[in-house]
Amino acid sequence: MVILGTGFGAFSLLHHLDRKHYDVSVVSPRNHFLFTPLLPSTTVGTLEFRSIIEPIRNMQDRLAIKFYQATCTRIDPATKLVTCEGVFDRETFLLSYNTLVIAVGATNKTFGIPGVTENTFFLKELQDARAIRQRIIECFERASTPLVSLEERQRLMHFVVVGGGPTGVEFAAELHDFIEEDLRDAFPDLYQEVRISLFEASKGILNMFDQKLGEYTLKRFARARIRVHTRSLVKEVRPTEIRLADGSTIPFGLAVWSTGIGATPLVQNLGLPMDRAQRLLTNQHFAVDQEETLFAIGDCATREGDQLPATAQVAQQEGHYLAKFLNDRARGKPGRAFKYRNLGMLAYVGKRRALVDTQYVKGHGFATWMLWRSAYITKLVSFKNKVLVLFDWFKTALFGRDISRF
Repeated sequence: MVILGTGFGAFSLLHHLDRKHYDVSVVSPRNHFLFTPLLPSTTVGTLEFRSIIEPIRNMQDRLAIKFYQATCTRIDPATKLVTCEGVFDRETFLLSYNTLVIAVGATNKTFGIPGVTENTFFLKELQDARAIRQRIIECFERASTPLVSLEERQRLMHFVVVGGGPTGVEFAAELHDFIEEDLRDAFPDLYQEVRISLFEASKGILNMFDQKLGEYTLKRFARARIRVHTRSLVKEVRPTEIRLADGSTIPFGLAVWSTGIGATPLVQNLGLPMDRAQRLLTNQHFAVDQEETLFAIGDCATREGDQLPATAQVAQQEGHYLAKFLNDRARGKPGRAFKYRNLGMLAYVGKRRALVDTQYVKGHGFATWMLWRSAYITKLVSFKNKVLVLFDWFKTALFGRDISRF
């Protein structure tokens, strides 16, 4: 078996797959699993980067897998070969498979808007979070130098988020906490000039949550001086400003782009059936071929006739199900159909407040923030991660966040 990817779907599959029946190789451009729900917290130093990752090679002793840090560039179902390109030397090699699982995730969706890739920061990988963290401190340090003009200082102190989904909202909330609790004392002369703006193309933010929770977040952001601009379409991003559909330009020191996901080049070039969101269409067992040797799970796929959201919990459940299905098939047992269990959604909105939206509970506030932290602690994949995250939260509460730039 060859597994492409090291995200929630692939990691869950690896954990539950019966290794007595499969010789597993994993191919991914990153050699670790990343707990993405806590990624916004690393952008401001609430959590350290290594606290939310788990190296894939740590699983080798227990699961006896082979790992290749490479990118899959081509799949040939006829010969059952995948072409891979090494991350470091760019040399290509081939891997054969009897069963292939595509769990490559998705890319950032830019809608073809000029300048997005070149002039904004995405927030999907650990290197994105580190780059954002560096830029935040850089903006403050540059703005504090004596020769900077008032106009330039105001530009540097304007932090823009494009996209009103959970990632964009949580980053804006984390940035606000960082400024209020740490940078305010470190840069007292700049505090009054700091602005955080969030731009969303639709009529509201957090549209996948209950409407009242979205309205609550808007009120909280208004009190926190986070300006939310709904029905605001970005037409172009320049190095120091964004241009909106109404012709206005917004200068910025940092712009984070979080407007959804799109298909990876591999998925786009497979020539397999996809939905309008460019996700691979699968059957009830997540197979994309009739022989059921080629499977797809996670953000890159969706079951035909049953559109599931592209979230971590969906990918995790799909990986768990597929492992059980493949285990049963290897034992000669019929596989059951997948049933998604909606565990609800959580989002952090700043100042120790969070949202919870489940089938039975819809709420917000401090108690929900405690639930938010508790839920993520239980979902972290290793005991090491749990200890590190708890220690980081304690360290941040006691000493504040680090504001060094290196």
